[in-house]
Amino acid sequence: MQDEKKHQQSEQEVQPEVATEPSSEEKIATLEAALEEAKASVLYVKAEGENIRRRAFEDIDKARKFALEKFSGELLAVKDSLDAALAVGNADVESYKNGVELTSKQLSQVFEKFNIAEVNPVGEKFDPNKHQAISMLENSGEPNTVTSVLQKGYTLNDRVLRPALVMVAK
Repeated sequence: MQDEKKHQQSEQEVQPEVATEPSSEEKIATLEAALEEAKASVLYVKAEGENIRRRAFEDIDKARKFALEKFSGELLAVKDSLDAALAVGNADVESYKNGVELTSKQLSQVFEKFNIAEVNPVGEKFDPNKHQAISMLENSGEPNTVTSVLQKGYTLNDRVLRPALVMVAK
């Protein structure tokens, strides 16, 4: 009898369970649910991309508007010095000269702080990237050499803001 029970158990174990395939309606319902989920995912990704683009645009706009904020704040001290000089009623030439020198030093410090450098190329070779020749002088030194500067040039982080106006030896 025990052999018979073991035999019945082994037959039950051997017989595979018959898996029922889902009906075509169930397959369609599953696929429609997956499609809706994919649509929602695409809409979410699209909205997230649009939000990132909008935030980046706003950040760029703010950076453009307020890029000069620190520089402008530093220039206010120079403006205050000029206003104070103009407000003095009884001043002689020497006091004005001293005030202008101090104001010039303030402005030079602001320029240095923001990497604005002066270009004063007397005696250097003419460089059309940094200099603008106004005229050429005969017999005034080595050819293509800057002999005098009519207006200093300036660079910002080694990029020319304004070329120096120069006279060059011919």
